[in-house]
Parts: sequence; structure tokens; C-alpha cells
Amino acid sequence: MEQADLIAEFDAAAACLGTARDRLSQVVFGQDETVLNVLTTLAAGGHGLLVGAPGLAKTLLVTTVGDLLSLDGKRVQFTPDLMPSDVLGSEVLEESASGARAFRFIKGPIFAQLLMADEINRASPRTQSALLQAMQEKHVTIAGERHDLPAPFHVLATQNPIEQEGTYPLPEAQLDRFLMQIEIDYPDRDAERRMLAATTGEALAAPDAAMSAEDLLRAQAVVRAMPIAERLVETILDLVRAARPTKGASERVLELVRWGPGPRASQALTIAAKARALVEGRAAPSLEDVKALAKPVLRHRMALTFAAVRQQVTVDGLIDELMAERVDRSAAA
Repeated sequence: MEQADLIAEFDAAAACLGTARDRLSQVVFGQDETVLNVLTTLAAGGHGLLVGAPGLAKTLLVTTVGDLLSLDGKRVQFTPDLMPSDVLGSEVLEESASGARAFRFIKGPIFAQLLMADEINRASPRTQSALLQAMQEKHVTIAGERHDLPAPFHVLATQNPIEQEGTYPLPEAQLDRFLMQIEIDYPDRDAERRMLAATTGEALAAPDAAMSAEDLLRAQAVVRAMPIAERLVETILDLVRAARPTKGASERVLELVRWGPGPRASQALTIAAKARALVEGRAAPSLEDVKALAKPVLRHRMALTFAAVRQQVTVDGLIDELMAERVDRSAAA
């Protein structure tokens, strides 16, 4: 992409994403960081796992994002009896008027530009695994035949962290497919007051679309073309590699981390930092982007040992320690 074309595409993408961010914040109150992280995930071309208690507007957030970005969206309510064919689709045997029989593939809800996987951890591992190939390779294989998914293709899954009875924890391979795990907290008092005023009166009008699916694809191309400083890349590598319990790791990491983030985490943190900069209208990512995204990108790619649980160490707390050692030290240098 030529420099002038890149600048024009950057300006257009930043304007569209900025409008989407403003309109989304007018529907989902008090979740500004969550809104930014979700749009960052989509601008980076990734998938997001939204984790929060019931009633924090996870479903509203996903459906509104689909409307704002003009994405063909579908929703699947994940339950223990859900089968892989309920998500992917299946082949049925049909007989024509002449008596000839042939199989016809009926597409499942995964053939959408934005798939909402509601309460994804309630489905069995067999059904969860149906998303693995789709999320990584953007196609599915049914009866030996490849079926390409629409472009863009994104999965925004929700998960309730409180009620664990009757749920199936997502396997590590599934978690690693998500660019970010976005934790949603309660809104502050002022935001909740504004929410009450806006939602308990007349019906809330749906926001107008801010961009098209083609605009999103162009924004993702801009993110790929954006520059990133070599020093920032080294900081990302330092942080991610410091979280692995491998040879050369600190004694604390060896004691507390059972398994750490792989190379996909470095890729995710790099592309997410560039996408966050675009959403905020900046031409290049900064160290602040890395610091803001470290927890959403790394927290679901790490597991702690029993020693960490005994010491009441959390994944987020350990990431804070690593950032203080690696990222803050890099900023001071």
C-alpha cells in the first residue's frame, strides 16, 4: 500500500471506528474500556471472550456491535445438549422428483460474519471443539468437504464466571483462539444513573450503522500495514517470554506458573496494540497500549500452580508484577 493511500485509509478507518465507539458507548453505559477492547478485537481481526456477571450488557454489547458494523450476525445459546452439527450444519439426504438421491449441505449458524456464542462454557467439549477450526482457519470441514466462512468472520463469546455448576471449562487450545479475554465489571454510580434514565423511559432507539463489513475489512488491512517501533516489539517479547515457566525464567515464575503464553500471545499483543491505536485515531501504537492490553491478551493464556493458589496469587496480579519488571523498566530506560 502506497504511503498516501495508507494515510487516506487510516483516516477513513479511524473515523468509522471512532463513530462506532461513540455510538456504542451511548447504548452500553459505563463500560468504556470494554467497548474499546471489543472494537480493538474486531479491528485486529480476532475473536473475543467476554466474561462478566449476569446483567452487565454482554448480549446487548455484541448485538449492538453487529448492528453498528453492519455485520451479518447469528446467536447460538450454548447448552449441554447442543451438538456440533447445531453449530456447523449438517448434510441431509434429499430425493428429487425423478427419484434421484443426493446429499445437500445445510449451513449452520457459524456461517455468519459475527457469531455470538452465548455462555460458551455450558456446551460439552465435543461441541466447543467445533469452533476450533473455524476460529483459526476461517473454514470448516464437513464430511470431508471444505466450506469457507464469510469474511470478515468473528466470534464473540460470553461466559458467566459466577455459576460453574453444569459447565465445561474451555480447553487451552480453545482459549488460545481468542485474541482477548475481556473482563466486564460493574458500572460506576454515575454511569448506572445514566443507564436508568435512558432505559426505563421510552424505548431506546437503535443506533445507526457506523461502517460496513467492507469498511471493517479495510480497517483490518490498515492495522496490518501500521508500523510498530522495534523497541515496542522487544518489550512485548520480554513480557510474554517472562511469563513462561521455561529455562531462564525467574524463580517466582517457575514456582507459580504451570503453563504460560505461547508465540500466539506475542502475535496477539502486537496486532492488538496496533488496532487499539487505530481505534483511538493514533498512527502507531505506544507503550501504554501494551500495558493496557497485557491482561486481556495474556490472562487466558496462563495457568497457575497450586502454590500460587495457596499464596492467593492471581493471574492478573502476576501479570502486574511482570509488567512492573519488564514494561515499566523499559519505559524508564
